[in-house]
Amino acid sequence: MNQIHRISDRNEEVSHQLLYIWETAVRATHLFLTEQDIAALSPLVIQGIGQIPHLLAYTDQNHYLGFIGVQDTKIEMLFVNPAVRGRGIGKQLVTYAIQTLNVLYVDVNEQNPQAIGFYEHLGFQVFDRSERDEQGQPFPILHMKLSRFMGPNVKRE
Repeated sequence: MNQIHRISDRNEEVSHQLLYIWETAVRATHLFLTEQDIAALSPLVIQGIGQIPHLLAYTDQNHYLGFIGVQDTKIEMLFVNPAVRGRGIGKQLVTYAIQTLNVLYVDVNEQNPQAIGFYEHLGFQVFDRSERDEQGQPFPILHMKLSRFMGPNVKRE
């Protein structure tokens, strides 16, 4: 049975299962990252999984297929196993987060056009851009907001 549920027990086994999803998804979609970049980011992902206030997973027969992490009103992480991409799992996770956690924002790597299109399809629009990511690396970030909450004075790309 497919379902979305909160992950409250973030033990080592769960963290490694989610890290596997993150690694495989990043290799499939973040083509600008090197293996060295991925290895350097992995400990930060494990830390984020442990600390994010709201961590939700999409499961099928108790197997994790995707997950979303939300802090305040912002999606901080969304990753789906590439083997099941295109089946609506990411859309269901984001929709659930919008409806239950009042999500309004997400940051997306500018070099990941698939993610930009995905979020635009769900109603997000770019309102700002940063030259570097949170780690200070030269990976430009697009800041997006749910368009129904965009005011007339918001800077748009």
